This record gives sequence, C-alpha cells and structure tokens, in this order.
Amino acid sequence: MDPQRPKRLIEVSFPLGDISKESVREKNIRHGHISTLHIWWARRPLAASRATILAALLPDDPERRESLLSLIRALAPWEAVQKENSNLEQARYLIWKAFGGRTPRVLDPFAGGGSIPLEALRLGCETHALDYNPVAVLILKCVLEYPQRYAKPESVSVLPLPPLPAEEAAGPRQGFFFRETDGEEKSPLLQAVQAWGRWVLEEARQELQQFYPTDPDGSIPVGYIWARTLPCQNPACGAEIPLMRQTWLAKKPEKKVALHLIPNHAVKRVDAEIVEEKNINFDPAEGTVTRAHVRCPLCGGTMDDRTTRRLFREGKAGQRMMAVVLHHPDRPGKTYRLPTEQDLKAYSAAEQALEEKRQKLWEEWGMDPVPDEPMDKNDPTTVAGRGYNIEKWGDLFNPRQKLALITFAEKVRQAHAQMLSQGADPDFAKAVAAYLALAADMLAVSCNTLCRWENTRELIADIFSRQALPMLWDFAELNPFSGGSGSWSKVFGYVRDVLAHLTRIPPVEGDSDG
Repeated sequence: MDPQRPKRLIEVSFPLGDISKESVREKNIRHGHISTLHIWWARRPLAASRATILAALLPDDPERRESLLSLIRALAPWEAVQKENSNLEQARYLIWKAFGGRTPRVLDPFAGGGSIPLEALRLGCETHALDYNPVAVLILKCVLEYPQRYAKPESVSVLPLPPLPAEEAAGPRQGFFFRETDGEEKSPLLQAVQAWGRWVLEEARQELQQFYPTDPDGSIPVGYIWARTLPCQNPACGAEIPLMRQTWLAKKPEKKVALHLIPNHAVKRVDAEIVEEKNINFDPAEGTVTRAHVRCPLCGGTMDDRTTRRLFREGKAGQRMMAVVLHHPDRPGKTYRLPTEQDLKAYSAAEQALEEKRQKLWEEWGMDPVPDEPMDKNDPTTVAGRGYNIEKWGDLFNPRQKLALITFAEKVRQAHAQMLSQGADPDFAKAVAAYLALAADMLAVSCNTLCRWENTRELIADIFSRQALPMLWDFAELNPFSGGSGSWSKVFGYVRDVLAHLTRIPPVEGDSDG
C-alpha cells in the first residue's frame, strides 16, 4: 500500500449492521428494482453495493467521519434513491472533490446482474462493466447502457410508436411523442418501450384470447390446475391416476378450498369435486404421489419410483385439467370450479393452432420456434436428469403454453421490424426490442409445466422458486391475459418500472483526458 495515499473510509469504518438490514429488506422490494428485470442468481444487493462503493471512494477524514457514515446510512434504503435528492448530490460532489475535480472511473470485470456498476453510475462515476455470460451482457446493456444513451429526447431523431388503439387515437399525441397524462417527461426509450409493450399485448391478445375463454358471468380464468397422469398397474383396475402431491386450492386462515378425489368404481375413473370450509371431511394434504411413489385412489394399488419413471419413459404419462382458478373484475378474491367442456375444447383448439403456428414460424425464422435444444440428462438437479422422458427444453411446456410463448416472441420480432420500417435508428430499435424480449423471457418463467399453485397466497409460483428444476406432478398454467401474477401485464409492468427508475439517473459525462 502506498504510504502517501490517505486511507479510504471503508478501511477505517463502515456501518455494516445498518447496511445489512437494508440489504435483507431489499429482497422484498419489487417495483423499479433491477431484480425484477430478469433472473440473475448471483445478484448483489443494491444497498450493499451503493454503500461499499461510496465508502471505498471517499477518503477517511477523522473530523468528518461520523457525518460521512451518516450519509452512507441515509443512502442505504431503497426509498432514498428513488428520486434525485440532496444526499445523492452531496455524495456525488464528495466523490468528485476527492478525485481532484475529476469523474472517477469504476471497472467491474465480473459485473453479472449489474448491481455494482449501477450504483457506481448512480454515484456519478464513469462506469465500465464486463461479463462473459451473454445473458449478463444483455442485462447490463438494459441496466446501464440503453437508459443512459437514450435519456434525452434529442438522443433519438425518430421515436417510432405503434398505432394507438381506436379509443386512444384522439388522445394527447404530439408528433412522434406520446405522453401520458401524468405530466412526467419520459425518456424516449421509456415512451417507446411502454407503447410497444402495450402493442405486443394487444396483438397477441387478438390471436390467443380465444384459447382462454371467459366465463358467462365475466369471470376471467387466472390459471388452470393440471395433474400429470399414469395408468394404474393393477390389471383389475387400469384407472387413470391423477398425480397430485396434495389437493389444497386455498389454504388460508379465512379461506379453505380443496379438491376432493372421488373413486368412481362403476366406470373405473377418479372423479373430483371442489369442497369448501366445513365440508372438507378429508385430509387435502394426502395426495396420490410422494417422491415418485404413486397410490391409486380407486383400488389402493401402489407403484414404486422405478415403475413411475419407467412409465414416463415409455410414454404412458398424460395430463388432466383438474380445476380452473377464476377472478371476477368486480369482485375480490379468487374462485374455483371444475373444468367444463368449453375449457377442454379451448385447450384442444390451442393444440391444433400450435402446429399451424409452429410450421409458419419455422419457415419464416429458419428454425424451430419451440426450443429443441437437449437438456443435460446427467444433471440430477433438473427433471431431465431424473428419468421422466423430459429431454428437451421444449418439453417443459404444454401445447397451449408453447403457442402463447412463440406468439409473444413473434410479436416482439414484428415490433422490431415495424420500428425499422418507420425509420428508427437500428440501435434504438434494438434497445426497445431488448426490453420487450426480457418481458417475454420473464413470461416464460411463469408459463411452463414446472410452476406450482401456491395455495397459501393463491397465485402461481414460478419455475425459479428454488435453484433447481425438479419434477412437478401437478402444475399451474397461467392465462397470460389475466393481469394476475406472471401475466404479460405484470412482467412487463416490472420491466417498465425498472426502466422508469433507470432513466431518472443523470447521465455521467466522462473526462476526455484519459
């Protein structure tokens, strides 16, 4: 260490306890936080990154040490950096002054999800971020590069916007710019992403809404509860067994709803009914499968885990829609019912539409739109490594989910093409499309057959509830147009809120003296 260099504040003191508390609290923050932009497992807390950078850049001053530590504490909460304020301005000034009136450069060669470079940028540093993972590079561009490059209206010569819906065509639109009525001056990037995100939703809705029919009373299907099935191996039975780890639909202190599996010996079938509250005279915690060991509700016969896996590999497994989760726009809460003929026909129609759409896009794109890359069958942390005949990434989706996802992907590509046809700068069009693609990617996180119904919160828990891809016997299929958890409106709302937050960070002008 250079004995002439004064010690940095972090070498002498640091409010570790306060920063740790804010870092833990930050895990529950959603709107505007970059953790909602895209999954990145090794993400560092923003509070810890911000505090560490500030303490590492400021020199220690015994006379002002406590005031500097107080500034670090004041900037630790997420709420403290939502808008420009005197504390942020003071932090930037102190860093600038500590470097002799120059803008310091911060390099993160392993930037990952972007927490450290983002906070360096927020503190007024010229920031450089690197990573060898292409997913990380895309995240970094969307967190650091694009919001800074397109922060001001003059940074874009043509702001391409889609045609407004008919009911909004007469709204406040000036030239190429569409402004919301809240009066906030948005960056051109935020305006374009917001407008094209809405366009993608409406274009996809026109094609896909028919496959998610609304109930006659106006109730909207939030999701569909499915069970994988296997044939009972008792020769005298042969019933189709719905594989369910448990049958709770809602398990709250004030609300209890369960699916009751009823043996129908006359036709050798397992029927079901939905039971509420005091009428639950059975234990919903007892399902039909535990650790791949299956019990037939009809005859009581059992199958061990080796037989279960063998039947899956032999193609004997199927799936059965067990329940539909509904929400009415004018009523609170969710309701449940058994699937109807309309539900089954809509799903069957989606299966047929998938094949037509898949072939069409295959011809246009020159590749299968459904992921056909092999999964690692030697990885025991994934369902592919456990011998269930799930070997390609596309096997993680049922036909309606595949149709929905390739349609949203198509609309993102069409949005990009339309922006270019309007004369948009190619780099700007690519930036807008990148955010739309991240939203489509996050839609896939909740639109697959490894998502479970979380009965204590009555929502769909996405595939990354844990850092593994285990087998899921019963799964929840979301309606991407429901507006609920995991739907396009929700995931795109997160993307929009993150971008709105990032575009408020003032651009940093680097020094030209090298």
